[in-house]
Amino acid sequence: MSIGAISPSLASTTPARDTPPAQAAAPTKPATTTPASTTNLTPEALKLVDQLKSRDTEVRQHEQAHLATAGGLAVSGASYTYQRGPNGVSYAIGGEVNIDTSPGGTPEETIARARTIQAAALAPAEPSGADRSVAAQAQQMEAQARAELAQQQTQDATGKVQRGYGTAPQQAPQLDVYA
Repeated sequence: MSIGAISPSLASTTPARDTPPAQAAAPTKPATTTPASTTNLTPEALKLVDQLKSRDTEVRQHEQAHLATAGGLAVSGASYTYQRGPNGVSYAIGGEVNIDTSPGGTPEETIARARTIQAAALAPAEPSGADRSVAAQAQQMEAQARAELAQQQTQDATGKVQRGYGTAPQQAPQLDVYA
């Protein structure tokens, strides 16, 4: 779920084209001391801030979708990878949610867990490649649990038949024929 950082090339403090050469060499400084100030940023830097804000929103929604669907299988909250923007603010550019993907104690429990894992992996509007991989692994885990459950049910059914016929009757059967 981690995504490469947004290109830092846009974060340069290159002045606008119509700035005199003497001022062009001096780095641009914010007008205030607050990190969120964007009053003196170049158009390229403002564009990068907008991209970072958009990416931050997208990443947080993506990870929250995983958390909301994972339920009790989420090991912890979402963790994020950050990039500092030219305005001094850190923006989330990647993230992950750790989910317990271990099988359950029974095939039935494993099937339920696999379904939850698959739903959590595919919960975001646009699942990543890693999300799709986790969903495929959960689907495989569910298929294996279903095969194990079918095998158990077959053994149970066979055992019941053998128990019914495998023991000798306590009394010899009697056949009464009337004419």
